[in-house]
Amino acid sequence: MTERWRPPTTAETREVLQTARTIAVVGVSDNPARPSHGVAAYLIEHTDYEVWLVNPNLTTLFGRTVYPSLADLPSAPDIVDVFRRASELPGITDEAIAARARVLWFQLGLYDENLATVATSAGLTVVMDRCLKVEHRALAGPAD
Repeated sequence: MTERWRPPTTAETREVLQTARTIAVVGVSDNPARPSHGVAAYLIEHTDYEVWLVNPNLTTLFGRTVYPSLADLPSAPDIVDVFRRASELPGITDEAIAARARVLWFQLGLYDENLATVATSAGLTVVMDRCLKVEHRALAGPAD
């Protein structure tokens, strides 16, 4: 039986943010004007998470290695934070499942209940159309 997706409650989202140790930012940009750049910078500068950057077109950013895909990460990420076009979400969902991620997080403007159901059925928690930086600031607060 397929488990239908339902949005996590505020308490569940807080728990996700408080228990996660690693976050993979998929689609991170080296352009400071892009939201993915700002979110990645915030996570690196103001949280205790180990932040892995993912973009096949970059090799380094913020003095860190940028991985070409989720499959190239050093270990399973707790959270996969997605900044990609909606057309790329099916492949990223499959990659997140294959990478044994715990949480698939679609950033603002990204929402696909069918993919969320696929990921939920594979055991992932799914957050959609929410900004991880905004949610972290509201529910977990910066580390510094």
